[in-house]
Amino acid sequence: MFRFASPLFFLLLAAVPVAIWFHKKRIRRPVMKIGSVSSVRGLKGSIVLKTAWILSFLKYTAFILLVVAMARPQWGTRHTSVLTEGVNIILAVDLSESMAALDFKRKGKIVNRLEAVKGVVKEFIAKRNGDRIGLVVFGSQAYTQLPLNRDYNTIATILGELKIGSAGPKTAIGDAIGISLKRLKDIESKSDIIILLTDGRSNAGELSPEAATAIAEQTGVKIYTVGVGRKGKAPFLVNHPLLGQRYVYQQVDIDETTLKEIAELTGGLYFRAENTGRLQKIYNIIDRMEKTEVKVKSFAEYSEFYSYLLISALILMVIRVLLVNTKYLRMP
Repeated sequence: MFRFASPLFFLLLAAVPVAIWFHKKRIRRPVMKIGSVSSVRGLKGSIVLKTAWILSFLKYTAFILLVVAMARPQWGTRHTSVLTEGVNIILAVDLSESMAALDFKRKGKIVNRLEAVKGVVKEFIAKRNGDRIGLVVFGSQAYTQLPLNRDYNTIATILGELKIGSAGPKTAIGDAIGISLKRLKDIESKSDIIILLTDGRSNAGELSPEAATAIAEQTGVKIYTVGVGRKGKAPFLVNHPLLGQRYVYQQVDIDETTLKEIAELTGGLYFRAENTGRLQKIYNIIDRMEKTEVKVKSFAEYSEFYSYLLISALILMVIRVLLVNTKYLRMP
């Protein structure tokens, strides 16, 4: 981070144009009285006179460097220390094959459900301050993609790399909650929440949604559930061996009853998101509800660079003095 510690010294630069104006007013050009210009028509101009502007350039440049040096240019690194715990948040994201449904729009472009979720969740992450955020993904299996941490740039990067089907084609909601609860146990916090996003019905995994919800209820973990996508049939882009890529409408099924029960029993809320705008509003609501006062201590370490400018100004002045007393020596 670059800054000037004493920027008021820049006001001195206003003297430069004033000094140049007075200098031009004081210049007296030599005059030689001759009867005819024909006798001097072939004379060439002196190189010294043509390049005399170098002396003024050196003087004013040295002055500007001195002013900038007095303003004390500094380069530093800002450090931030979080003094309170904040909230532990696990983002549990469904990567099952049904997330490939093309029933969302983002910035006017048709996108699949996962891409719509990525954009909204990235904005949600950017709003948090001092909270630890972890990432759990699930399909047929559930696993930790990223443990709880405060490196929001890394979280956003990992989120952007998620691929549909990488955890299997089915939906293991119970296992996703179970893995999320394990991650929340790793680090104590004033508040623990899970934001579970899915577009299907639990049809895989070792732990049932009911059993996982009971554990969350006992441990005081609040779960917000988000059902993403429209009801009924949704368009999918498939590769046909003869016809190539084409759109096919397939039936999708969200188990809203189970998602509502999970949220109700744990003290959370259930939301339904059928478009990007609604999805955005949902995460804004959660962002406002799950806030804690986070005390942050910031400090910075700076390195001074004025010495380089002073040395440069001194060199220019020495060069000017040498030129004034040699090549550009003035005769009385």
